[in-house]
Amino acid sequence: MAEALQTLLEKLQTRFGDTLLDCRLDRAEATIEIPPDQAIAVFTALRDEPEFAFEQVMDVCGVDYAAYGDVEWATSESTNQGFSRGVVERATGRGPTAIQVAVAGRTFAGKGRFAAVYQLLSVSHNQRLRVRVFASDDELPVVPSVVPLWAGANWFEREAFDLFGIVFEGHPDLRRILTDYGFIGHPFRKDFPLIGQVEMRYDPERGRVVYEPVSIEPRVLVPRVIRKDNRYLESH
Repeated sequence: MAEALQTLLEKLQTRFGDTLLDCRLDRAEATIEIPPDQAIAVFTALRDEPEFAFEQVMDVCGVDYAAYGDVEWATSESTNQGFSRGVVERATGRGPTAIQVAVAGRTFAGKGRFAAVYQLLSVSHNQRLRVRVFASDDELPVVPSVVPLWAGANWFEREAFDLFGIVFEGHPDLRRILTDYGFIGHPFRKDFPLIGQVEMRYDPERGRVVYEPVSIEPRVLVPRVIRKDNRYLESH
């Protein structure tokens, strides 16, 4: 298996050369990164050329790399209120301050905030390939749609658009697929509030469901630091 993957990587490097921004074995799977302006040409070759023959796209997902690798809960500090990791806002979704810090230029190796990741399958060669395409603009992330190449990517791209706000240029019917009509924001983005934007309830006077500003009070459950508890001491 490892030999076959290495051979695939060598073929990819020979065929696409400098077009590949990255080409390596990652988590036991061949992985390449390509620029959005060359994506369709590369995907077409991966599908049509016999030495690759990736006939199927198994999945397309969005990724928000804001604060990539930043772990809020990794600390040994503590205060009289509990662990500082639960007191100090450092994670995305915790509040305006945390969001600003998290998304301020801290991305995946400086390549951008949003990416679309494609999982391709070659039935002919019994091989898989992971392809990553970063959007060039963090404010309006746009990557080309692969639906004209693989019709099965239709709903996958709609899901990534709905949850991450990634626009797939050339998609035949790009609209939300999981969230409700009129939903505000994209819930899988790192800066989406954990308490949400709005809440809904049934209004008996109006006879219908109504949407209102969220009334949940943001708070953090801070674990207590129990240093000594007589209940667990051995009796003498």
